[in-house]
Amino acid sequence: MTAFVNRSEELARLHDLFESDRAELGVVYGRRRLGKTRLVKKALEGIEDAIFYQARQKTAELQIEQFVEAASDSFPGIEDIRLDWEPLLTYLGKRDATVVLDEFPYLIEQDESLPSVLQALFDHEFDSSSTTFVLVGSSISMMEEATLLGDSPLYGRTSMKLDIRQLPFEYVSAFLSDEASADDIVRAWSVFGGVPYYLEELDDYRSLGDNVQQLVLSRHGSLRTEPEYVLRMELTEPTRYFSILEAIAGGATSRNEIAGTTGIEYNQLSMYLDRLSRLRLIERHVPVTEKPERSKRSQYRLRDPFFRFWFRFLYGSTDRYDQFGENAYERLVEPEMADFIAPAFEALCCRSLWTLYDETPLVDVGQWWYQDHEIDVVGLTDAEALVVGECKYRSSRTGHDALRSLESHVEELRWTPPSGGSRHIEYALFSRAGFTESIRDTVAERGNVRLFELKDIVDALRE
Repeated sequence: MTAFVNRSEELARLHDLFESDRAELGVVYGRRRLGKTRLVKKALEGIEDAIFYQARQKTAELQIEQFVEAASDSFPGIEDIRLDWEPLLTYLGKRDATVVLDEFPYLIEQDESLPSVLQALFDHEFDSSSTTFVLVGSSISMMEEATLLGDSPLYGRTSMKLDIRQLPFEYVSAFLSDEASADDIVRAWSVFGGVPYYLEELDDYRSLGDNVQQLVLSRHGSLRTEPEYVLRMELTEPTRYFSILEAIAGGATSRNEIAGTTGIEYNQLSMYLDRLSRLRLIERHVPVTEKPERSKRSQYRLRDPFFRFWFRFLYGSTDRYDQFGENAYERLVEPEMADFIAPAFEALCCRSLWTLYDETPLVDVGQWWYQDHEIDVVGLTDAEALVVGECKYRSSRTGHDALRSLESHVEELRWTPPSGGSRHIEYALFSRAGFTESIRDTVAERGNVRLFELKDIVDALRE
């Protein structure tokens, strides 16, 4: 198992919660595989008489019996308490216990009154206690409904809420070989994202293609059905949601395109898109020059790189990959990988702009599109400067064609400096394979063009 990576802010907040001299209720939630359990256990190190109970999908009676068994190591007197949540939790709260209930949704499934029990205890019984309860769960919808939304019993009672997300790009290399190149890191991120469990599954001695073949494409791969399992935990009727995710992964990003591809009526689509957004599975993008609440040119994209990979290549096509066996990656995936990685590469270039242009007063960074015009990277400033960039994730070196394309598109970008003066355009080219000598000569002659290779981008994101 890889050493504990990052999560310093989350650990600090949990430590503050555990060290408080008041009764505290914390909520830790996020989808599966993000390391919530490991995070909380790490935070519990050094806490005396802490109770960590990981619930299972069992009957309410078995859950309570196993909770008492876990708690009795630190509080043996609990074995004499009636087997019911209210007296058990009251007993522990009066003794200033630290209690973690992992996979809290499994407990709610068997006893819907548990959130109300905790509400009553924190409202009336724990005034003089320094007990700490932490509720952990992988079902985002159930955790929100039980603890965070306005109509939930525990709404307003929580003193800490941790919404666990994927690790940022800069921590991915911690899971890879020390010899991993900048391109190796970008490719691994583009497929597996920042999910600790997925990254820990990677074999340092295998190439990315071999890892994908063994973990995802192989019939017995540990990640073969992972997205389907995660989604079925959250969605009771997943068919239409699956169709939407497949459509977005395939390039249908506007509402009209998604409706046309899936056959779902346009007026009904909002409900499904809103639910997928709440579950952190998709996100809505608008051109960087427009306000999200007003823009009519929004695009939807999958947030999770691995889900994007799975829905692009594997969903509905498993039999085809089985037919190719050990050659599936080489024959079916590798020819399309550069095209697949390109959007993730563009997103990384956008993020790196803050560091690469740290001397420029950037106020927003994103992408821009209008009709047939598109710019991969746009940096807006509060001065006269406008930074625009073209990204090329391909095996051939980048030359003047990229700069000419960028110059033609930026003419259509309607942006003027806040001061109302003339804008000064800075051009940036980002390339996987480096640059031709002719474009380097041009850059040497001009003062408003900069070139960035993969290592520059990765190093900037690590700063």
